[in-house]
Amino acid sequence: MSEIKIGRMVLGVCGTNTYFLYREGCSDAVVIDPADKGDKINASLEQNGFTVKAILLTHGHFDHIWGVEGMKAATGALVYANEAEAEVLSDANKNVSAQVHRPCTLEADEYLKDGQEITLAGITFRMIATPGHTAGGCCYYVEEAGFLISGDTLFQESVGRTDFPTGSMGTLVRSIKDKLFVLPGDTKVYPGHGDSTTIEHEQKYNPFCG
Repeated sequence: MSEIKIGRMVLGVCGTNTYFLYREGCSDAVVIDPADKGDKINASLEQNGFTVKAILLTHGHFDHIWGVEGMKAATGALVYANEAEAEVLSDANKNVSAQVHRPCTLEADEYLKDGQEITLAGITFRMIATPGHTAGGCCYYVEEAGFLISGDTLFQESVGRTDFPTGSMGTLVRSIKDKLFVLPGDTKVYPGHGDSTTIEHEQKYNPFCG
């Protein structure tokens, strides 16, 4: 099989990382967390020869979902999320969009269970439920490529904030230690904000998870 590649766009008011994954030489792509202006994200991908086949969400906060409606309208791609995040996605107060004066709610087309694997655009993703930043926060592990898209669960030497609705620091730290730190140390971690890191680096240097 051809190699799996990952691209990044930094978008929106919070500098959110929107990722797209594809197989080298293939035009089909999966977008993770379209942060804003989904129609423009899609137009940019189309200009580079990509066709969006699916949208994955790591959690429901406004800065990760504002682009979903526009992207779905432009592409018809189905939206996937953790089943435990349905309430946050559907509540403008819990997803914090109401507080920033641009209310947004949505429903995923398919809600995934912890550990469930799905194959989209020829790439197999395992959804790992990592509650803490939100009740239904999750990560997507692509074992073949050694990639983990961690959303706002795990950052480079930091973790997601837990002072928003449904957040819990104790739960978040347990999620990271029990669900993520068991992955191979050389797993490349692509967070929702900031630069990439590795599981091994975070095991050694993350001050929240010592």
